[in-house]
Amino acid sequence: MSVFLRRLIIVLVTLAAIVAVGGWFTRPKPIPVRLHAVAAGKVEATLANTRAGTVEACQRTKLSTIMGGRIEYLGVKEGDRVKKGQLLLKLWNDDQKAQQNLTDTQLELSRRRVVEACTVAASAQREAVRSADLRKRGFISESAEDTTRTNAAAKQAACETARADVSQSQARVAASQVEPKRITLVAPFDGTVAKIVGEVGEYSTPSPPGVPTPPAIDLIDDSCLYVKAPMDEVDAPKIHAGQTVRIRLDAYPKRDFPGKVKRVAPYVTAVEKQSRTVDVEVDFVAPAEAQGLLVGYSADVEILLEEKVDVLRIPTAALQEGNRVLLLEAASGTLVARPVKPGLANWEFTEVLEGLASGDRIVVSLEKEGVKAGARVVDDSGSK
Repeated sequence: MSVFLRRLIIVLVTLAAIVAVGGWFTRPKPIPVRLHAVAAGKVEATLANTRAGTVEACQRTKLSTIMGGRIEYLGVKEGDRVKKGQLLLKLWNDDQKAQQNLTDTQLELSRRRVVEACTVAASAQREAVRSADLRKRGFISESAEDTTRTNAAAKQAACETARADVSQSQARVAASQVEPKRITLVAPFDGTVAKIVGEVGEYSTPSPPGVPTPPAIDLIDDSCLYVKAPMDEVDAPKIHAGQTVRIRLDAYPKRDFPGKVKRVAPYVTAVEKQSRTVDVEVDFVAPAEAQGLLVGYSADVEILLEEKVDVLRIPTAALQEGNRVLLLEAASGTLVARPVKPGLANWEFTEVLEGLASGDRIVVSLEKEGVKAGARVVDDSGSK
């Protein structure tokens, strides 16, 4: 081999080495990604409310007097615990008291008139009996007897009329006794006073039909609570009483409360500029756990439709359009697109029926730039 040829070979080998070394140092660096090892676990199909639900009291009443008037007595304040039958509020009613005294007096007068009229009637009846005896014996005329008998009948009628007056007076008394109920508020159940509108001396106005006047007293029975949540009308056919529910409250972000569907509203609620929904009521399975919760807390419900245990699953966030995942090839450190057949799914996990095996590692950080099939990656899961 000539010297020229040997030198040419050395130059070419040197250039190839330089190109190889340059390519090594200039190639793209591996992208750090979060990987997930495919494994078996539990997958659930669930439904969630479209807008925030609310913790409600099983019993809640907004009380207003039937009549308007000036508040004379206010026996409670906001936050007070009250017992069933306890007087909460009373309006001024001196006029009703005077009317009641009048009806009581009239009743007593009517009873005295009964005594008077019936005593006279009894005397007239005895006189009629004597007149009949005298007529038989020929001492008085027939007309005299008839006059006595007619007088006795008239006196008896007066007695009956007086008794009817007593019944009428008793009815007036009963009516006057009902009147105070129109200006008083009594607790219909044990509960807590949530809100009071008005103070002693102020005028309280009842709520006429169609006019949203604030109630005088808002009473809540917080010993029994449930959650009311709006569900999309499309999901309504899948929901029925007795289904298992997880209740989540914004006030307790790290805690789930077990629940059961109690009732599904038999109609769709249509609110302007909002999606149509169906209200679902959910009971707390363990009422003791709900003690101390405040009525009005915002709540979310997750209704369990179906559950599978010990099935192959992947994070739902790892699933791309077309039911594909990015699988790491351990030998080359690059990603390949792998089609999978999904099964039961929710926002957290998706069941894998075909396409992956336990232990396969797939990318879950799809939002990173450059993460696609063919990209070189390195596992960054340990740093999270």
